[in-house]
Amino acid sequence: MSNKRFPAGLMATCCIPWDENGRFAERIFRLNVQHALHGTKFLYVFGTAGEGYAVTDRQYEEIVTAFADEMRRGKAEPMVGVIDLSLGTIMERIKRGRDLGVLRFQISLPSWAALSEKELFNFFKHVCGGFPDCQFMHYNLPRTKRMVTGKEYGRLATEHPNLVATKNCGDSQSHLRSLIEDAPHLQHFLSEAGYVYGSLFGECGILVSFIMNWPKIRALFEAGQRRDVATMVSIQREVDIVIQALLEAMPDDRIDGSYDKLFEKMYEPEMPLRLLPPYLGSSDEEYHIFVRLLKQRLPEWVPASTPR
Repeated sequence: MSNKRFPAGLMATCCIPWDENGRFAERIFRLNVQHALHGTKFLYVFGTAGEGYAVTDRQYEEIVTAFADEMRRGKAEPMVGVIDLSLGTIMERIKRGRDLGVLRFQISLPSWAALSEKELFNFFKHVCGGFPDCQFMHYNLPRTKRMVTGKEYGRLATEHPNLVATKNCGDSQSHLRSLIEDAPHLQHFLSEAGYVYGSLFGECGILVSFIMNWPKIRALFEAGQRRDVATMVSIQREVDIVIQALLEAMPDDRIDGSYDKLFEKMYEPEMPLRLLPPYLGSSDEEYHIFVRLLKQRLPEWVPASTPR
């Protein structure tokens, strides 16, 4: 039996579609949530790819309402990300989400300045301690200027039983090993590459980057559970080909949602690729280049529903 506070599995984001006037395209969003639920029940909104850093309070409430409704229809528990520079705003949004029936939240550190150790523990004291009936997953990323270590997670887990999971996108082997060994009660969701290494040391989940091929990602997860290194390495080689095709289609550096919306468009052709300004999304031309490259190099990574 696992001693983790949260189950292992595939954790994936749902991007937010915006119409030509910058309004939330609810119908398309609900379709995308339905598609994603065929791959995993662990879905969240408002990470980086979900533009959680950019939404207004009105957009936050509108989207959380639709997301929670669609997840409940799919017999799944919604998770909502909260990103802000202000701890007060973070607390207000968690409260509003809880009022809408959400009990799982993904939190990030305030990023105007790097938090000291005392400030880090104070942040979790306010958030986790302020909502003891909720569960929290911490999104650990360099953009916050402060990465939480495995040992710090271990201490935080001791203080806060409702801190249940972490989301780590990096692939530092020493960091990944420390997460699993120094914070064993938390469920750590790692990138595909990170999972190949991390799963050798203990139970962990996958933070799904490429949501256009659920069978392959699930096969990667299952291979990690049985520590089948050969299968994991084989699938990781395919992931590297996907990344190379993505970089060829979009050679300049952009924020995460520019890439993730390409994947969602493969399932839902109506998915608009635009992001909230000032950030730039991908273009239809870049989307078609990416799909064409994938069809040439890894045709099994292109969903059958994608227009030919």
